[in-house]
Order: sequence, then C-alpha cells, then structure tokens
Amino acid sequence: MWEILGQTNINFMGFRRYSFIFSGVLTFVGLLALVQIGRGAANLGIDFAGGTSVQLKFAQPIPVEQARQALIRHGLPGVELQEFTSDNKLMVRVKAQTTIEEKVAEKVLAVFTTEFASNPFVVDSSYEIGPTIGQKLQKDALIAIVLSMLGIILYVAARFEFRFGVAAAIATFHDVFAVLGIFYLLDKEISLLLVTALLTLAGYSLTDTVVVFDRIRENLKLRRREPLEVVINNAVNQVLSRTIVVSLTVILVLIPLTLAGGEVLHDFSLALLMGVVVGTYSSVFVASPLLILWKGTPGKLLRRR
Repeated sequence: MWEILGQTNINFMGFRRYSFIFSGVLTFVGLLALVQIGRGAANLGIDFAGGTSVQLKFAQPIPVEQARQALIRHGLPGVELQEFTSDNKLMVRVKAQTTIEEKVAEKVLAVFTTEFASNPFVVDSSYEIGPTIGQKLQKDALIAIVLSMLGIILYVAARFEFRFGVAAAIATFHDVFAVLGIFYLLDKEISLLLVTALLTLAGYSLTDTVVVFDRIRENLKLRRREPLEVVINNAVNQVLSRTIVVSLTVILVLIPLTLAGGEVLHDFSLALLMGVVVGTYSSVFVASPLLILWKGTPGKLLRRR
C-alpha cells in the first residue's frame, strides 16, 4: 500500500475529550433531525411525505430547464425532474404539499401538452404515494437502519469481542446521525435515496473501523504490558496512511458525481461524500477512544484464546 505519510506518532487519544464533545454535538443534531422527520417538519421527499410521480417518453429530447419553467408557470414549483437522455424520457416528481385543484398527474400532462405541443409524448408510468404509505416507508427505513446496526454489533462481536462490537456500532450510529443532521441543517430533501446512502455509509464506516480494530487487536497481543492508550495510539498511527489513501480514493470518485452527476445523483453523492469524511474521522476519534472507556489492562480488553 502506498504510504503518503510514512510512520507517524500523533497522540490521537489525547484529543478524545474534544472529539467526544464534537461528536456529541453532531449526534444531537442528528437525533433532532430524526425527531423532526417523525413530526413531518423536515424537507421530506415524496417517498415519505407523499406525492405524485409521472414518467413521460417524448418523441424528441426535451430541455429539462424549459420543462421546469413551464411547470412553474402553471403553478407547480419545487418539482423534481430526472432526465433519461438515451430514451428521451423525463420523470416528474411532485410533492403532496403542492396545492392545485385537479389531480397532479392530470395537471402535469396538461402542462406538457400545452407547452410542448410540437413534441408529442406517451405516459410510461404514473403513480401516487399517499401519506399513509409515506409513514410506512419512514418506519421501514428506520427499521432497516436499526437492523443494520444490530448486524454490525453481532459481526464485530463475533470477529473480536462484544465491547469492540458496541464501539463499532456507536461509531456507525454517530456517522449516520451526523450526515442526517447535516442534511437537515442544509434543508436537503430526506428521501429513500438518502436512506440508501446512509446504509452504504454504514458499511463503509464499519469496514474502516474493522481495519483499525484489527491492528489494535494485533498490538494488544504483542504489547500486553503497555498502557491501553499507548497501544491504541500506535495502532491508529500504523494504519493512518492506509486509511487516508482509501478515503481519498473514494472521495476522488464522489466529488465529480456531486458536482456534475445531475440533480438526482447530487444529494446521494453528497451524502456519501460527507459520510466518507465523517466515517474516517469516527474510526480514529470515536470508535478507537471508546475502547479506553472500558477500564483495565490490554490483557483484560483482549479476550484470551
């Protein structure tokens, strides 16, 4: 593995009090966002708030910005448009909060029939999500995240021991809540696509944490007489270059997707980009310091085999 830093000797554990305070703030904001989402006070997408989705196939390509302006002129602001250039298709998503007299799908069809009369189209699909279904999707998304956290505890507990699993789960919860809280503060849309990004983030964060934990376990076997803080610091420094190289590789992919991936991919890529940064931070400054909270010698921390 290419090393961009070489061997470092940074006292990461010496910053643990400050990192716990900072992480506590991020987690609090994430919990606040979760409460607001449950109350329907956040910027919910149609997956959670309800709404209408219509997919149209045009005879000729249709400029997305012209379509957006046409919808706005006819009383449909804040619509989401997704273009499929290869098939001349356009997906129109309208939240349920939009107040118009007739049905949303009929309103959308009328707009395109009037504004783009020279470009005929057919309806590929049209469906509506009611508030009840949106609430069920919220519940299912929360269950999916909780089950993934339980799976993390069981996996890491089986590979290492229970306290390692708890530390990894806390760090992963921290990452998920941090990204969710930042999205809430930025008034970004909360949708199933964001939930997908959060679950992907949980897997990435766990992988990074397991690498750090694996080196900690190796050092605990070799340096049983050294203070636990020293052992963990050495382990984190030994894998620091690898952690940065892997994170930078992922970030180099996500930055172009965030900047030029289009409206639909933007929030998903942004969530992953934030998640990689937060996940890398938590592996060093959250998951590893949590092991110090269990008092005892390294020999007691490491399960004897």
